[in-house]
Formats: sequence, structure tokens, C-alpha cells
Amino acid sequence: EEIASKSPLAIWGSKEMITYSRDHSTSDSLNYIATWQSGMFQPGDMKEAFQAKAENRPPEFEDLLSLNRGLEEGI
Repeated sequence: EEIASKSPLAIWGSKEMITYSRDHSTSDSLNYIATWQSGMFQPGDMKEAFQAKAENRPPEFEDLLSLNRGLEEGI
């Protein structure tokens, strides 16, 4: 439940970083993580997380688009 309450993009990204890091050097992994974070940072998710905490409620994040749906719609 705790993990499921987090931003879907953050969860997906964490899994990607763990998988990448498993098969690459520490230096390569840190560079990859820094690049990924700079491109995928979602200010809306951060705002919602902080606002929910301030209001003492669980955050409500939007679901990620499925890859197939995005490709079909030309996104």
C-alpha cells in the first residue's frame, strides 16, 4: 500500500533505475539516473505530494499512459 500510494512515474522510474544499475557500473548508473531524473521530473506530482502531506490526506496522482495507447494516438 505504501508503494502504491506514490507517484506512478516515480515507481516506474525507480524500477527502471534498479534494472539498469544491476547490469552497469556505478558511474554509468549514476549518470543514467541523473539524466533520467532531469527529463522525467514531474512538478505536478511533487506539488500534489507536498499539498497532500500539508492537508494530511493521501496524494492523488494521475495514471501513466499505457505505451500502446500512446503509440496508437500518436503521442
